[in-house]
Amino acid sequence: MVNLLAVAEGAAVDESIVFAGVLLSLVMIYAASKVGGEISNRLGFPPVLGELIGGVIIGISALKFVVFPGVGVSAPDSLLMQFLQFTVSASPEAIGSIFREDSQVISILSELGVFILLFEIGLESNLSELLKVGTQAVVVATVGVVVPFAAGTLGLIYFFHLPVIPSVFAGAALTATSIGITSRVLAELGQLTTKEGQIILGAAVVDDVLGIIVLAVVASLAGTGQVDVKEVGLIIVSAVGFLLGVLFAGGLINQAFLSMAGIFKTRGGIIVPALVLAFILGYLGAALRLEAILGAFAAGLVLDDTDKREDLEKLLKPIADIFVPIFFVVVGAKTDLNVLNPAIPENRSGLIIASFLITVAILGKVVTGLAVFGQPGINRLAIGVGMIPRGEVGLVFAAVGNASGTLSPSLNVAVILMVIITTFLAPPLLRFIFPPRSVEA
Repeated sequence: MVNLLAVAEGAAVDESIVFAGVLLSLVMIYAASKVGGEISNRLGFPPVLGELIGGVIIGISALKFVVFPGVGVSAPDSLLMQFLQFTVSASPEAIGSIFREDSQVISILSELGVFILLFEIGLESNLSELLKVGTQAVVVATVGVVVPFAAGTLGLIYFFHLPVIPSVFAGAALTATSIGITSRVLAELGQLTTKEGQIILGAAVVDDVLGIIVLAVVASLAGTGQVDVKEVGLIIVSAVGFLLGVLFAGGLINQAFLSMAGIFKTRGGIIVPALVLAFILGYLGAALRLEAILGAFAAGLVLDDTDKREDLEKLLKPIADIFVPIFFVVVGAKTDLNVLNPAIPENRSGLIIASFLITVAILGKVVTGLAVFGQPGINRLAIGVGMIPRGEVGLVFAAVGNASGTLSPSLNVAVILMVIITTFLAPPLLRFIFPPRSVEA
């Protein structure tokens, strides 16, 4: 092992030093994740919000421990890189190279985190439960996707005169609904098995499916940089066809999975084949110019029907606990809240845009309750409010848009603020709207 206290002179980078930098970055990321998550949880909010805020605190907006190369950002801006340079006596040139390579590794780990997250969401999206509320859930979900997407996109184009592609991407971020956050609150209120609860959860599942398809479409548009009706149609057909094709072949895939799980007797006999399937479908999604995370989501949906699902969920949780927090903290660390400082005149438009997105995000989901039909006496307001939180799925949209360069810094922060506000707002509103009810044993 190369001595970490002796670095070669010049710009040559010792791989062991890059690895040391990655380890330091992970220490800060996990510390921010756990402290932020614990505080958020004790305050009655989803841990994911604490992880995001923890990332903001250690990132470019505050302490600058974990920062990433960008406009006006270099190795000296990172306190972690300064500490590394001091402890290993590296030259400024070497530290610059280490900073870039370290950032690439952390970014890849973050991408793997969101991939695992979408696989987990797919695995938890029980399609058989969705069929129980069927048409109602589909109608609510469709309204919850179309209304905020159309209002957000058209508002940004015509009121704020933003380019089409960024407007479409920001509008798409408004379509998400967090299954995890809503289901947790409904369970706490004893409302999970009510008609309202079942419609909310069923609609959230459909919402995620539609949202991931929308994400795949807008991400592809971001790659081409232009809107072509034929291209958009082709992408939509590819995304829907890919997802339906995987689900149609689900029986064969499950049989192959169960066969492999029966053959492998060593450690990882179940989880490794499942991850391999997710990686293969992720590759196919990317090869079709869709997002790899669409493949991860599809793999989760397929394996949801296997009798090994509960075992898979248990085995996947520790893997998700390792990789998913990296994604949320990195999203926070890359978020520069300074672009919304009202003291700077050019930032004020970003604040106005953020206010607009938050308003559309709330009203665009509340109206979904009006789409419920044939259910006299049902709490339509509760259904609409239950669809409000964007949570982790909304952050995925923001991260993909930021990584592709589609979202400007101010628009990216506006989207993230929309996610934070809607996710913070939904739990107390649900507690207020739903009457207290004992949780069934």
